Amino acid sequence: MEQSVIEKYGEARLPRYTSYPTAPHFSPEIIPGTYGRWLRSIPATQRTSLYLHIPFCRSMCWYCGCHTTITEKDKPILDYLEMLHREVDLIAKERGGDFNVGEIHFGGGTPTIIEPREFITLMDALRSTLGFASRVNTAVEIDPRRLQPEMMDALGRSGVTRASLGVQSFDPKVQKAINRIQSAETTSECVTGLRQNGVNAINFDLIYGLPYQTVESCIETVETAVAMGPDRFSVFGYAHIPSFKKHQRLINESALPNARERHAQAEAIAQRLVAAGYQRIGLDHFALPEDELAIAQREGHLHRNFQGYTTDACETLIGLGASAIGKLGQGYHQNEVPPGLYANRVAAGELPTSKTYGLTSEDRLRADVIERLMCDFKADIGALSAAHGFDPEYLLTGNNALEALERDGLVRRIDAVVWVDHQHRFVVRAVAAAFDAYLAGSARTYSTAA
Repeated sequence: MEQSVIEKYGEARLPRYTSYPTAPHFSPEIIPGTYGRWLRSIPATQRTSLYLHIPFCRSMCWYCGCHTTITEKDKPILDYLEMLHREVDLIAKERGGDFNVGEIHFGGGTPTIIEPREFITLMDALRSTLGFASRVNTAVEIDPRRLQPEMMDALGRSGVTRASLGVQSFDPKVQKAINRIQSAETTSECVTGLRQNGVNAINFDLIYGLPYQTVESCIETVETAVAMGPDRFSVFGYAHIPSFKKHQRLINESALPNARERHAQAEAIAQRLVAAGYQRIGLDHFALPEDELAIAQREGHLHRNFQGYTTDACETLIGLGASAIGKLGQGYHQNEVPPGLYANRVAAGELPTSKTYGLTSEDRLRADVIERLMCDFKADIGALSAAHGFDPEYLLTGNNALEALERDGLVRRIDAVVWVDHQHRFVVRAVAAAFDAYLAGSARTYSTAA
């Protein structure tokens, strides 16, 4: 593949499109009572998803791009959990009815920094206060270095069904360069312990583009990881944004691979995973053929939300905790980002919303187009436009970014159907961006990442 194509599109600074519009476009100008009205309007029988953000870690991984706080003490965590319980009570009071929760995702930070008894208590509170559906899928992000047997037992007793383990790389040189030392043995023991406690669905997170990383070390990491038998892999490119995440300044920039090397690493990981029997899911996920994610892709009902690719079809996602984002039928909401400000709002008996975004008819159309592109590498603009009451030419005529992608041979268009060739799947975010009204239209350009 030509290096110019890789540099032009492969490393473009573009959204991951886990939502549309993306979070930077949510507004801090909130009409009082907006979020409460949205909560009250959720249909009684509709399944609801929850996302709970636990913004604490014991040590900082230098590559991290998440909202998290480093603490060696337990008190800040316990104080935060108290506010999380109170936020649960607030949304329950606002709605005055059952939420019929069917999906729960704990993200961080490190969710398993919570003490086992506190995790069980929190799950019990969600069940009793918000109401669970007959079947609930619960996923937890885990740092294998910190997971103790007592917590594994608590996860199993609480009904956790999926664990997402941070691995990133097993190369000792890379681990030292990102301040995350984690042996294969520790990771394997974590997998075994989780499965012994009934948490059988396991996901591994890998990262390419880290300092000192090579194609060879990426392949070695994959082979070590595959031997542990996870059901899924999520494979992300490291985003170096030291101006935004100051701890990333501790990473040696001269040791970071360039765009061509990053692309080679990503493709090497993908090829090894496919050779091991995993199917490529969307842009950056891999799953065994019998995994529900692979089944959803084959059957055409794969979805994408703030946690990435998912089978979760719930129309309502409620975000709980500092910085958490949710989506309801009317639009998006985000909580206060600083844990202290979040706590102050909740302690005052207020829903801690800091931003909202009310979806327009055009937003809904563009969101559907972008989701189908990200999930299927294909979007029938005609059918989707008709479903939303639009003429397809509204999105296609004068779409200079899409025309440029066509000229470069990266997408095909027949009438109002747009395809991304699987050989060029790494450009799918650029194709999605061609339908993003917030980007600069005909002046849109693609700047490569450092």
